[in-house]
Amino acid sequence: MRYVLLAISVVVLASPASARTLGYGSKAGMEVTIVKKSGINTSHASIQTKHTRQNAIGYCRDYVGKVTEDCIAKEMNTPLHLEITADCKSGKFTTFYGANMLFQGRSPDGSSTDFQITDTDENVVLDGSGASGYDYTLDQFKALCPDRVK
Repeated sequence: MRYVLLAISVVVLASPASARTLGYGSKAGMEVTIVKKSGINTSHASIQTKHTRQNAIGYCRDYVGKVTEDCIAKEMNTPLHLEITADCKSGKFTTFYGANMLFQGRSPDGSSTDFQITDTDENVVLDGSGASGYDYTLDQFKALCPDRVK
């Protein structure tokens, strides 16, 4: 019986069901683990994360195709802001890269995206391409302000 309990506890510790991740890039496995959320859907929304070894292993496995200590170390050194914030009322928010963004609601008819997001640092509207980071940037805003994205 003691061995059964030990085996169960090892499985539970190895795969926490409550662990959630959020993407910071467009490549497979570019994720960080959420550790705390506060003020979701308010003018002071915040999500704190950590970039774990497991996140790095996922990137190396899913994108690079080979898990090595060198790959893990390089991924762990990715410069990220581990907290993203938003004012859900105004639509202003920050990303894991430290960029300042503005969510402006539904895009006009004929646009290539469902929602209009502007990088206010660069004064550029994200065009929906992988290079613009539209998908993961929208996912970050959705995590902070889900009621604004319907």
